[in-house]
Amino acid sequence: MEATRQEDSRANQKARTREAIVQAARELQRDGVNTPTVVQAAKEARVSRATAYRYFPTQEALLVELSLTPAVAPVEKLLANLTDESVERRLHLLLESFGPVVLAEEANLRRALWVYLDTWLRHDRNSNAEAPAIREGRRMRWIDQVLEPLDDLPDDKRRRLRSALALTVGIDSIVIMKDACGLDGDEALAVLDWTATAILRAGLDSVPKGR
Repeated sequence: MEATRQEDSRANQKARTREAIVQAARELQRDGVNTPTVVQAAKEARVSRATAYRYFPTQEALLVELSLTPAVAPVEKLLANLTDESVERRLHLLLESFGPVVLAEEANLRRALWVYLDTWLRHDRNSNAEAPAIREGRRMRWIDQVLEPLDDLPDDKRRRLRSALALTVGIDSIVIMKDACGLDGDEALAVLDWTATAILRAGLDSVPKGR
């Protein structure tokens, strides 16, 4: 339990540091710097260059984040104000709100995916250091918000369920639906909604009744 608390604390600190860098870059844009550099954002956020580069190894990574944050703001607002206790309806709300954003921002999101993959490919996998984790982590945070009413779900089943649902949310899923399966946007969203529902129901059916 103590180890879990320490991990959560470190994760929260990383999230705060990352957000501080992004907020600093936004401030620079508001001040007229259209394409702030990682170094400029680090200085504005009062963190070291080395720290900033751990979150955003390239300027492209930072600019991608700056372009995506406003696009997903409506989804963030929706999930922050969820009151429905039905997890299935909460899941549908996430998919119905985020799916159209993915299609509308597909070019930017594909560019973001390229940045994530390029960062991994550039990383020296012979070193002991981990590849920079430059994704914001919205997907998993959103899924956790959807699953909040399932407070009695065993940890192992929650972990498996949230991981499975992650396959149905985001640009990665749309790329598979469109590029590999040959579906159009509407068909892709419908299949992903159907898949997410099936995964959720299967995950909940695996929990012994009475828990």
